[in-house]
Amino acid sequence: MSDYKTIDEYIATFPQEVQLILGNIRAIIKELVPEATEKISYQMPTFYLEGNLVHFAAFKNHIGFYPTPSGIEAFQEELSKYKGAKGSVQFPLDQPIPYELIRRIVLYRLEERRNQKKM
Repeated sequence: MSDYKTIDEYIATFPQEVQLILGNIRAIIKELVPEATEKISYQMPTFYLEGNLVHFAAFKNHIGFYPTPSGIEAFQEELSKYKGAKGSVQFPLDQPIPYELIRRIVLYRLEERRNQKKM
């Protein structure tokens, strides 16, 4: 495990086709939540907005996406075809990445953050 300092540094360590996927996920999040801060947390690209919004990471056979347990639960039916756990989902690299679903999950997490801020 390397000690990544930036998301650019993290993405650069992967093959070109994986870099493209990671870049697309990053671009979606930046477009939807431009006020979020990018950082590396748990050695993964993370978007932070008064707390961790989402993490994502590349592995040998999948992209891990970590929108917290609430983000998984809210999209449980759509995510049921993927491997996952309480706060994570695995998108296999040999299948199309569901960018539109990722977009909707990020928007959900953003709304959740905004509602938490109001409390």
